[in-house]
Amino acid sequence: MRIIGPELAAHLAGGVTALARVWVVRRRDGVVLGFTDHDRDIVFDGVVCAAASGFSAGEAAAESGFAAGGMEVEGALASESLSEADLAAGLYDDAAVEVWLVDWRDPAVRHRLRSGHIGETVREDGAFRAEIRGLAARLDQPSGRAFRAACDADLGDPRCGVDLALAAYRVAATVGAGDGGRRIEVALGDFPAGWFERGRLVFTSGANQGFAATVRLQQGGIVELWQTPPRPVSAGDGFTLTAGCDKRFSTCREKFANSLNFRGFPHMPGNDFAFGYARADANNDGGIIVP
Repeated sequence: MRIIGPELAAHLAGGVTALARVWVVRRRDGVVLGFTDHDRDIVFDGVVCAAASGFSAGEAAAESGFAAGGMEVEGALASESLSEADLAAGLYDDAAVEVWLVDWRDPAVRHRLRSGHIGETVREDGAFRAEIRGLAARLDQPSGRAFRAACDADLGDPRCGVDLALAAYRVAATVGAGDGGRRIEVALGDFPAGWFERGRLVFTSGANQGFAATVRLQQGGIVELWQTPPRPVSAGDGFTLTAGCDKRFSTCREKFANSLNFRGFPHMPGNDFAFGYARADANNDGGIIVP
């Protein structure tokens, strides 16, 4: 049940209303943006909520208990602060969103409709659709240990312990040439092929400064990314590369000399072994299984 403040309740009881929706978006990089479906800008808590910004309310759902509700906003990419390149670069991923119903004549008369964060975004034909996930969606995130042969830590995190700042695992370079998209030509010195595959590339200069992507392929002088940068890549653009890990115990031991911190269970039998049967030509002595 929603509890509406006395000022807004009196406004609703008046018969003629002057209501509008405002959205306040707080991105992870600290940028705060405001949007409204009113035909004039609304100043809400010091944030200028832009009119004619392409935002309009879509479907909304609310669930009882701990089920995760949500809603959608959609519209055209019409606002100067809401560009397709920023959406493609992931600047709005997991941004905090508050949706308010306000009296546009006096924004202090308000009611918060929903709080959440931006989930999936879809862009096509100059329009966008963004999912706003409710606070209960955080409860759907997996937690705890994953019991599997592969490591469940992220390379370089506290559980892993590998120092990615070391020269053996990190290099700064510039783009030599490329197709303007995912394939980049670069000189990587003595690093072997595949050393940076599954690693992370972060642009430090150029049109894509701050954009990060996972390395799909690194062979010879070619680096190919899984995700196409939102803006064209040019020769001379700077970036950093960090080594990648395929989560196997042998890689942890041989590439990173970090087997003591391995967070998987390399000797755990797989499904084929667990559902198999004893054979005369197999090793059935009860010893450990080494990958």
